Amino acid sequence: MANGAETAQLTLNGLESMVTTRLKSGSMGYYFLLLLCGGLVLAAAGLGIHAMVAGHDKYYNVYREVPWGILISTYVFFVVTSTGLCLVSSIGHVFGNQDFMPIAKRSVFLSIATILSGFFVIAFEIKIPWRMAIYNVISPNLTSNIWWMGTLYGVYLAFMFAEYVFLLLDRHKPAVFCGFSGSVAGIAAHSNLGAVFGLLMGREFWHGPYMPIYFIASAMMTGCSVIILFHFLGYRINKEEMPVAMKKALRVTAKLGVLLICVILFFTTWKMISGLAGRPAGKYEAVMALLSGPYAVNFWVFELGLGMLFPLVMFIRSKGENLKMMFSGALAMIVGIFVMRYDLVVVGQIVPVYHELGVNEYKHLLSYAPSLYETVITLGGFGLTAFLFLLGEKLFAGHKVEENH
Repeated sequence: MANGAETAQLTLNGLESMVTTRLKSGSMGYYFLLLLCGGLVLAAAGLGIHAMVAGHDKYYNVYREVPWGILISTYVFFVVTSTGLCLVSSIGHVFGNQDFMPIAKRSVFLSIATILSGFFVIAFEIKIPWRMAIYNVISPNLTSNIWWMGTLYGVYLAFMFAEYVFLLLDRHKPAVFCGFSGSVAGIAAHSNLGAVFGLLMGREFWHGPYMPIYFIASAMMTGCSVIILFHFLGYRINKEEMPVAMKKALRVTAKLGVLLICVILFFTTWKMISGLAGRPAGKYEAVMALLSGPYAVNFWVFELGLGMLFPLVMFIRSKGENLKMMFSGALAMIVGIFVMRYDLVVVGQIVPVYHELGVNEYKHLLSYAPSLYETVITLGGFGLTAFLFLLGEKLFAGHKVEENH
């Protein structure tokens, strides 16, 4: 027994020494970025807690007619990204496609980091978040899409944690089980998130059966861009040469990204056409706000240009070989997709529900712009993702995957 305890202690000491060595191996730029991201998280937490205590109405720019703002769209962005990372990474270690195997560990880790960032942001949007957690358990509403979404995302997060632990321990079979279960939970949660929008009959811009499907397709598109971006950055941070297997994995990820961009372009085209044909009340005004109204720059420059067309060109021109070109396309796509989520949430609310009735107070489109508090909390969400990514690269030695499976 004594020898066993001594062995365990030596192993623990060796692991601690190894982790300490990894954390000390960063450059000055690495530590600066770590402190910057940590500072953003602390600033966001401070302002978020202050808004909780003093009142959201004093520090957030949402109001009765536009109750969902940038914090909701940022939450959507992060959970969509997390689900996409899970689904794309599962193609390899869950469904057996060896080309995707090298991206498994880092992608699963990033799926955990992004959903935690989403929960971080939404916690400050909800007035009393801990009450939600308590009543979610003791008073479930089985007819609520939001209840199902929150519950399933909790289950999804648990499976993602377990999957990553098993990947670290190189236990392939339980990792496959957790990965598959996490994918099922993620798809179910994500389709419920789409239903939160799609089943709102009072908001014509959102209403329709295609929203859950659109959310899942766009999640995988987002996952492809995040995988390319952070794998490129990971090898730069660790100052390592990217192996051939990883380059191949990113090449097939870019090809999948091209396919998914085309799918989302298809969805977007028909969403615009359905909003114009026959001028459906409520939906037509929202679509025109995107095409030629106050959100036209968001739509044409960010959603369509940076979010889809520029990455499509970069991925095709790179032929999966030019990593810098793929990186620039992935970065542009992430910026465009963030604006896409913002437009989805906000534009769906700017047409007053009394607009078609000709009520004088609601003749024009409503307006919304994020407050300083909302902006800092949003940046804090990105800071948390970046902080966890930077920390994870050192703690877990670049999330390397064993090649013997």
